[in-house]
Amino acid sequence: MNLLHANDRPGSYPASYYAATAAPLAPYPILMGERRADVCIIGGGYTGLSAALHLAERGFDVVLLEAHRVGFGASGRNGGQVGSGQRQDQDWLEKTVGQDKAHRLWEMSQDAKTLVRDLIDRHAMPVTFHSGIAHACWSRSEVDHAHAYAEKLRRDYGYDQIEPLDRDSIRRLIGSEVYHGGDLDHGAGHLHPLNFAIGLAHAATKAGAHIHERSEVHTIRHGAKPVVSTASGRVTCDHLILAANGYLGGLDRQVASKVMPINNFIVATEPLGDRAASVLAQPIAVADTKFVVNYWRLSEDNRLLFGGAESYGYRFPDIAKSVSKPMLQIYPQLRDIKIDYAWGGTLAITVNRMPCFLRPHENVLSASGFSGHGVAIATMAGKIMAEVIHGQASQFDLMAEIPMARFPGGSALRWPLLVMAMTWFSLRDRLGI
Repeated sequence: MNLLHANDRPGSYPASYYAATAAPLAPYPILMGERRADVCIIGGGYTGLSAALHLAERGFDVVLLEAHRVGFGASGRNGGQVGSGQRQDQDWLEKTVGQDKAHRLWEMSQDAKTLVRDLIDRHAMPVTFHSGIAHACWSRSEVDHAHAYAEKLRRDYGYDQIEPLDRDSIRRLIGSEVYHGGDLDHGAGHLHPLNFAIGLAHAATKAGAHIHERSEVHTIRHGAKPVVSTASGRVTCDHLILAANGYLGGLDRQVASKVMPINNFIVATEPLGDRAASVLAQPIAVADTKFVVNYWRLSEDNRLLFGGAESYGYRFPDIAKSVSKPMLQIYPQLRDIKIDYAWGGTLAITVNRMPCFLRPHENVLSASGFSGHGVAIATMAGKIMAEVIHGQASQFDLMAEIPMARFPGGSALRWPLLVMAMTWFSLRDRLGI
């Protein structure tokens, strides 16, 4: 079974709050017949659209192929949080790649946040960037670590945007009694993720990129001039970019060995009206310290958008039931609130949770496995791969040098082994270990 078709209708967005409030976007044409291009991109999410935009702005002839609609995958379904840093913290990066590269990776992550905001402003996208992400800690030891880490970022990286929160402060901010404290990152933020993808698509086409929807790639013939085939067309190109993330399927075994698709879920409540202020006192987003992270924010019409729970098979579970459980643990006062939307999507993770940048074949670039931290970094990844094709590979090489293990068990056993591991960590969450 293919994840592109397991839970969704062909060529349609899921029935999400984001799709219901999406900016207008007329369908792009299906690829028909033979096509020649400087660059072919597989995948119409943040990575692929950003690459298409930045390449087209540099004068390259670009063809982007999307199996459904642009922003169909994780880019149009996620929590919308634009976080600071990489997926791993700077302590981990310093130990893994050394002080110098850790600082360069921090600067890249800062540039990624700036890139998102600049793209929204420069292209007048139908997106509002709201500042602030709170990190909510379940234990006192996690609070101590969060406050110490904020001080490290201030001292060693010059980042002074994080406000420590004690137990009373976080309760006033997020209206829940379950957390011991945390912090508020004023330099991070959140947005409507699907409208950001739609904004990127409009910008890319205006710059001259050619986008084809309903154009699922079935085969790739590698060589000096890669050839990409769909059911109704074929693209011969000088460079190929793989940007399908969790929906890449079996198109490339080298990427698949290091990048694993998993499913995550979100619900949207009915509008909370005056009760919204008792849930979040400020228009911020929140993520907590569970291994299977709970994350939430208010929509612009004051619905609670709450994400949590994961699954590791093809079919989605009862999403409203799965996500309501952690939501009501945090906000028991919302038991009478109706769920208006419930949707899921497939993202991609790596063993170490850092993005996987690869050159899997001649004239082929790949970036994926953003592990739930992809709004800014995936957008930056597209720009970085555009720079490689234009002749500047330093940032790509920096990311590619991060050690990236294969998932144990090969293609046959990696999924059941992952399920065992994730089930164990989910049990630790429930037991509070």
